[in-house]
Amino acid sequence: MDIFSVENKHIVITGASSGFGHHFAGVLAARGARVVLGARRTEKVQARVDELNAAGGQARGVALDVNDAASVDAFLAAAEDAFGPIDVVINNAGVEAGAKTYLTIDESDWDYVLDTNLKAPWFMGKRYTERVIASGQGGGNIVNIASITAYRTIKGQFPYAVSKAAMVKATEVMALEAARYGIRVNALAPGYILTDVSRTLLESERSQTFVKGIPMRRYGEFEDLDGALLLLTSDASRWMTGSTIVVDGGHICGEL
Repeated sequence: MDIFSVENKHIVITGASSGFGHHFAGVLAARGARVVLGARRTEKVQARVDELNAAGGQARGVALDVNDAASVDAFLAAAEDAFGPIDVVINNAGVEAGAKTYLTIDESDWDYVLDTNLKAPWFMGKRYTERVIASGQGGGNIVNIASITAYRTIKGQFPYAVSKAAMVKATEVMALEAARYGIRVNALAPGYILTDVSRTLLESERSQTFVKGIPMRRYGEFEDLDGALLLLTSDASRWMTGSTIVVDGGHICGEL
């Protein structure tokens, strides 16, 4: 028996048009999960859904703006219409504002990052929890995508780092408060992996110097997250809640 099995689990993923969400959908669908991909870029979502279904998976794409309450409600309703009660919500959608310090960022960029990276996962979790309670399905699972920037400090990532640090604490508080409803809440905090969000840093002139601070001396690849993803979305983590798993090549324990 595979204790990391996600077969027949209904898993929804926000921000699934590219990056982590795009990859997570493939990993989970290949292992028998029924996945619903949500994002604003519907053409990219549909292209990924077509790939997954052509490979024998069960996938649907639904338009989703995580900063719009009506869109969140419609997304969850459409997911349930497609595959029934939702077993797992992966709060993956995230943005950054470029190389901004606390001094150079303006209010609109601050709001954009905090609303997308922190407020939206809270609201998605709230709406999901309400549906779990109303349906009497007896439990659920929320996986928040945090970041190594919750633990390590770097110039020029002020709003992003603040939002991800707050996400770790939000995960803990949500876990405490959701346990009475049978809902687990954990987080996955990736280290530096080349995505649209991290590209500014990882392709800059600082890249070679920066990678020397990672004990394993390389940036991560999407596949490096698969084990932690399957742990958190499967019943193998049934007694885990309020935890954040860091997958970063040892970066947070690197020497000063």
